[in-house]
Amino acid sequence: MENYSINSDILEIQGLDISESSIYPVFFAVLFFYITLLISNFGVLILIITEKSLHQPMYLLFCNLSVNDLFGNTVLLPRLLSDMFASKKLTTYAQCATQAFCSHTFGSASHMILIIMAIDRYVAICNPLRYTAIMTTKTIVKLSVSAWGVSLVLVAILLGLTIRLSRCRYIVLNAYCDNASLFKLSCEDVYINNLYGLVFTAVLFGSSIGCIVVTYLRIAMICWTKKSKELNNRALQTCGSHLLVYMIMLWTGFLTIILHRFPDYPYLRKLAYILFHVVPANLNPIIYGMQTKSLRQKILQILFRKVSSSAPQR
Repeated sequence: MENYSINSDILEIQGLDISESSIYPVFFAVLFFYITLLISNFGVLILIITEKSLHQPMYLLFCNLSVNDLFGNTVLLPRLLSDMFASKKLTTYAQCATQAFCSHTFGSASHMILIIMAIDRYVAICNPLRYTAIMTTKTIVKLSVSAWGVSLVLVAILLGLTIRLSRCRYIVLNAYCDNASLFKLSCEDVYINNLYGLVFTAVLFGSSIGCIVVTYLRIAMICWTKKSKELNNRALQTCGSHLLVYMIMLWTGFLTIILHRFPDYPYLRKLAYILFHVVPANLNPIIYGMQTKSLRQKILQILFRKVSSSAPQR
């Protein structure tokens, strides 16, 4: 095996490590998921931007989610697809660190955006008369900038602690670059990295879970005390989709973190990392598109309009 010097900027990514007979099925499956998430998320973005009736706080938050899904998968999947046919999957340390930064920013921003969406749903259901006064476009923009800003700062510290380390290894034992794979390249003491990573994960997951639990308990109490069928239907319609998206993201995220602690299951860990990116990004537009009445109606209007215009005239 070719050896690189400790100070070399060249790294080798282990990749998916799949058999030759499985390369093409896996390649086309990943490619299919990437194309579908591109079409669906760009479709939602274009629809919300072009339809003035959808220029509302909730739909602006959908845009944040779609942008994040496109960002997170574009930094991962094209490189992953190209590496499948490479005999040696080489990259520079700078490229690897950039991919890790983008990947962790994607995960952090997903949590932060869903926290804001939970607050939005809470105000809409529990304080509907003041919703337009509280959740203005200006407020949503401020919250969105804060979500991205906090994510960028937290991840910058996370990667900054890793980049400072010297390296004694050059093989990244993962399908793509992430923080844990990078600091495992060092033979130095990584106690601070592990500690900050643990605090980072605990704060991120704790704040998102806590916010979701508190807001949804409050919504459930309001629905229970008012006993309004209309209110219950609206809560189920708007909160059900949000909760489903959150649970999918939460469990795929938990799976990736847990499997990093079990080196005996490398293939399962790599698969979980890819699912964390691909599954929520593909399901988010479908769940929100079908569950959100206004968005669903606009999609159906456009589809019926295209069908009627293409039908032969008698």
